[in-house]
Amino acid sequence: MGKVKVFSDSTCDLPPHLVERHQIGIVPLYVLFNDKSYQDGVDITTPELYKAVEATGSLPKTAAPSPVDFIQAFQPHIDAEEDIIYIGLSSEFSATFNNARLAAQEFPAGRIEIVDSRNLSTGIGLLVMKAVDFASEGMDVHTIAKKIQALVPLVETEFIIDTLDYLHKGGRCSGTTRLVGNMLKIRPSIKVVDGKMVPAQKHRGSRKKALDGLLANAIKHKGNISPTRVFITHSISEDGPYLKEKLLEQIDVEEIIITQAGCVISSHCGENTIGILFVKTE
Repeated sequence: MGKVKVFSDSTCDLPPHLVERHQIGIVPLYVLFNDKSYQDGVDITTPELYKAVEATGSLPKTAAPSPVDFIQAFQPHIDAEEDIIYIGLSSEFSATFNNARLAAQEFPAGRIEIVDSRNLSTGIGLLVMKAVDFASEGMDVHTIAKKIQALVPLVETEFIIDTLDYLHKGGRCSGTTRLVGNMLKIRPSIKVVDGKMVPAQKHRGSRKKALDGLLANAIKHKGNISPTRVFITHSISEDGPYLKEKLLEQIDVEEIIITQAGCVISSHCGENTIGILFVKTE
């Protein structure tokens, strides 16, 4: 067994300093806008995405990396005698996972492990960082994959949507639901359960009330949160420090990292979306 290279895709929403520090391989998804194709986080940023949406009134489409994209990303590391673990976007959301699996079949058996995170955003990122931790302890790629697979159902992902406009534009809620929701100032809370997004709560009233509801749902797990790290991930929101301060008052954790969602995640949830993500201990 050689050195282990940890891979993910651009939807893991890990901040650049962590990606660089731990040499995490990132395969970007595609954002398709005005007949042009952009690599998420490479050719287009989240602020640029929102400017384009505002200017055109339409949302971009998103697309998975092809098997060839994954082969080209994996090949240099296989050639360098590194084993690879890839942890990517839920197979319920995209063809990304399946394309990575197809690419892995083009390499010698046992060299690449492909893990379905059954999650999105830093719900993936939490697992990626756990893989980095395990690799730093000298574990082989197969042991790491088994440990990550066991953690998949323990990732808690919940976020609040500030506006229903993006869900509406993306075909995920009706015009009537959007109109009524915006009139009543309803900010829905979404959870990821078994690889899918499901409604959790409807927060009525001020944004602070919705944020406090999100906090309460996280804090109720305070005796069951892995102490290594918690992520607060947002799409151009200024509320990260508020959530971090309140969480630090209630939970004992080594670090709380605030990250910004990339273009693919943002194109489906909209500006001001924010979530709290962590791994449960059991």
